[in-house]
Amino acid sequence: MVRAMSAFKLLVPLPILLLSLSCNSEDPRLPQSLYDKALELNKSPDKKQEAKSLMELVAKRYPDSPAGNQAKKDLYLLNDLLKIDIQNRQREVKNTMRRTMDALTRYHQQKGEFPESLGQLLPEYLDKTPETSWGHPFFYRPYVKVPIEDVAGKRGAVTQRFNTKFDSYFLISLGVDLQPGGEDMAADIYAVNGEFLSEKMPFPMIPSPQPIK
Repeated sequence: MVRAMSAFKLLVPLPILLLSLSCNSEDPRLPQSLYDKALELNKSPDKKQEAKSLMELVAKRYPDSPAGNQAKKDLYLLNDLLKIDIQNRQREVKNTMRRTMDALTRYHQQKGEFPESLGQLLPEYLDKTPETSWGHPFFYRPYVKVPIEDVAGKRGAVTQRFNTKFDSYFLISLGVDLQPGGEDMAADIYAVNGEFLSEKMPFPMIPSPQPIK
């Protein structure tokens, strides 16, 4: 719940909150003024969450005003539009992750291991460093799946070998809040070795010790 509220605060700029708190509530023009501001914000694809917050404010504070009644009706449509927008953005994020994972696979096939950073994919495998549809970087972590393995000799003696080539990786989008967990725009998307993890799948732990490069 705390993380969800944090994400919500990130999406609502301070000027909008100040506007709702500082205006004279006795002014009969205020509800319509706030409603008109919400309509203006709604015209911008990146301001729909702010428009929703402002309409909710108008509907709650001025439920019997014409603007308040209209805001209630508009909120049903705006909620549907926001759901579609969230789905489209998450689809775009997954498509970017797929392109990045394809590039990682080609890098691994040619180099014998995964890169230390996504920057090493440029410019041969990707044109630019991948990021989410809201401009945040992905979290990428390469690792060795079996750092130390037993090797049996010809006479039965067992020795240990330390593997140093990155043969696995995590690729994660932490949502708009850049924090683990959350819903909607703050929802996380996890992928391991080219496969997306469902919400029910446990996140695998990185075994230790890992090589230092």
